[in-house]
Amino acid sequence: MFTGSTKLPPAKTPQPERLDEVYAALRRGLQAKTEDYVAVRSYLQVHQLELDSLGHQVRENKRNGRLKLISDHYLHFFGIFLMKPLSFQVEELYDAYCIQRRLRDGASKMVAAFNSAAGSKEARESQNEANRGYRECTEHMCSLESEIESQMGEFHVKMKGLAGFARLCAGDQYEVLMRYGRQRWRLRGRVEVSNKQIWDSEEYIFLPLVTELLSIKVTELKSLANHVVVGSVSCEMLDLFCPLPQTLAVDINDLGTVKLNLEVTWRYLNRQTPKPLLSPKHHLVLVL
Repeated sequence: MFTGSTKLPPAKTPQPERLDEVYAALRRGLQAKTEDYVAVRSYLQVHQLELDSLGHQVRENKRNGRLKLISDHYLHFFGIFLMKPLSFQVEELYDAYCIQRRLRDGASKMVAAFNSAAGSKEARESQNEANRGYRECTEHMCSLESEIESQMGEFHVKMKGLAGFARLCAGDQYEVLMRYGRQRWRLRGRVEVSNKQIWDSEEYIFLPLVTELLSIKVTELKSLANHVVVGSVSCEMLDLFCPLPQTLAVDINDLGTVKLNLEVTWRYLNRQTPKPLLSPKHHLVLVL
């Protein structure tokens, strides 16, 4: 015997206009990474002798059983060099999405035409067929939106602290809540006498979404029953598809007297195993 009822979630509706904006931003970010790829390739070609020497040092270190630090400068460039310059898979998914959008628009026009026509048996059958096609295209578009989201990489967000000029005092405690779709990052911090801020969490990874904005809420914790909301704001994420880390100063209240400082790094994840672009004689093992 059932003691309650389960309410079905509302049917998802595709957002083609929003996806166009997200795809354009994603493509710009990938294009910028491609330019980095070309620049690094030229850099490595110019410094090939230096790379050969580095490979020789690695082999010697392995042979002698000694550890030697390799410059982070090289590791950074190797990390970019191993990345596939452009995800053709995203383009294919977007092209398939555009096809389904046109089919859905056509089915919608057919449904409207049959609704205005006389209600004969043939018209009703054709209308049912058009409705079925419209629903199928809608499902395909929602599925493709989810697949594109899975290819959009990650946003690595680092907490850099609050800036409030005379607003922040030693001993103040704050809670920051970030919501991005179903993803949530809640962290608490306090201001020390030296004005240094200590937070219980410093970094979080958000998975990019097509239709959602990042919601930020800052609350001052005064007592168990007396919390003061400093402010809340919603942030667009499209400009964060950038190959370089970005430092953001987000105005939390209307006057801009309290700002939340964040560092956001977009890391595009290529699910295919990258092919080594270095000669096998170097035997370099990179951890990215």
